Amino acid sequence: MESSEIIKRIMEEHLSIKSHVKLVGDSVGDYEALAKLSGESVDWIPGRSGDLEGKQDRLKQTLGYLDEGLKNHFALEEELLPPLLGDLLMRALTVEHQKINKEIDRAKSLVHGIELQGLGRDEMLSKQAKVRQVIGNIGKLLESHSAKEEVLLEMAGKGLSENK
Repeated sequence: MESSEIIKRIMEEHLSIKSHVKLVGDSVGDYEALAKLSGESVDWIPGRSGDLEGKQDRLKQTLGYLDEGLKNHFALEEELLPPLLGDLLMRALTVEHQKINKEIDRAKSLVHGIELQGLGRDEMLSKQAKVRQVIGNIGKLLESHSAKEEVLLEMAGKGLSENK
């Protein structure tokens, strides 16, 4: 694949992610999953009618979609971008990928570790606040990371067009 095609493909994925569309393949895009995740966490409030276990299960499933979508996207970037960005920039992006993955693992662990039976309202509100915080952190990390990648890709694209 030519360098300009690589840049175009990654940028298109970023646009898809931002517009809540599926990533390439069968996995759900990371921003689509994050938006759904945020909705699930807001809806997961004690005292509301409905099945809290069902909501927790949906939250677990959405975190799984987010994890899968990001792993696919990051793997694509880590395969295609090194020749364009070089070793140092790729290492920096990979470090950020790992940081985002750790935060998702933290969220999954938190949600999977919550035992709803026997929790009082205050305990449940505290758990919900922790879930919201970790989801907010994921959103901030993804937004910051995506913006950095897009700047690098735009600069690489300009460099390619100047060499023609």
